Amino acid sequence: MKAYVLNKVGGPDVLKISTLPVQSPGPNEVQVQVETIGLNYAEIQSRKGLYGWAPKRPYIPGMEAYGKITALGEEVSHLQVGAHVIVVGQFGCYAEEVVVPVNQILPAFENFTPAENAAFAVQFMTAWVALFEICRIRATDRVLIQAAAGGVGTAAVQLAKALGCEVFGTASKDSKLDLIRKLGADHPINYHTEDFVAFIRDKTGGQGVDVVLEVVGGEVFRKSMDILNPFGRMAVIGFASLNLNKLNPLSWWKTWKDIPRVKIDAMATASQVVGASHLGYLLKDTERMMKIWSDLSSFTVQHELRPVVGHEFKFEEMAVAHKLMESRNSQGKIVIHV
Repeated sequence: MKAYVLNKVGGPDVLKISTLPVQSPGPNEVQVQVETIGLNYAEIQSRKGLYGWAPKRPYIPGMEAYGKITALGEEVSHLQVGAHVIVVGQFGCYAEEVVVPVNQILPAFENFTPAENAAFAVQFMTAWVALFEICRIRATDRVLIQAAAGGVGTAAVQLAKALGCEVFGTASKDSKLDLIRKLGADHPINYHTEDFVAFIRDKTGGQGVDVVLEVVGGEVFRKSMDILNPFGRMAVIGFASLNLNKLNPLSWWKTWKDIPRVKIDAMATASQVVGASHLGYLLKDTERMMKIWSDLSSFTVQHELRPVVGHEFKFEEMAVAHKLMESRNSQGKIVIHV
């Protein structure tokens, strides 16, 4: 089979196709023929050697895919060969075939396209955990979604709006504002031309927001704290401003300075909550993951939500897809067709 094996860290050009033998599933494992792959920003960081959850090299990157079951290992009785499923994990999906533990297999959505099925799991589960589990979002909340035109952002806008919240969303271009407006955002904000703190103060009569989904870090995190109301909740799920160059000591200082930090005494004065999340822990807690998946899936079907597939590439164009994601010019989810 063909697969991308990450032998060294670096730019997108380190992504090279290798030919590997196809594995057979062992006990409690499932073999899936991959049709589509969903890209995630964590894979950019992993390729650059900046992702703490990455396994030891060499390894096959890729956190999610969609495809057809081709073989079942012993003790797997509730799945069938030929069924289409979603695969989630920490790595392994940049390949024509994957073999994963059965707890990394999720049911596909029958009304989704192959690209939409590959685009759903990581982004929507990340947004769901942040908003519904950490922030305990309510219909009466004002919600700020940072980087609202990205994969997690477009999922979060849809989830918050479907619940009935007033949604503010930041993006870097007017075309991205058009996208999040179509998804239901009440107040799209171009952060290149608007100070989002002043914008929100103006729209709320001098108040702020009750919930923030933060993915950037640095100054964006600090300003997001400034705009958080008393009893407000913030979920930190990413650090897109991270630009550590291990060979450049000046980047060490900037990276350390921009890591999100909170002051407990200031939070106590306003009774605020700041939490953080990483989906990797769910892979070790199957019962909790399936409960979250069940709640999210039911909500998605009830409100007729769909992931936004912004860009699609061929398997041989993985490096091009990485360059696009790293450029911050993408919208929605980037999907690879195998």
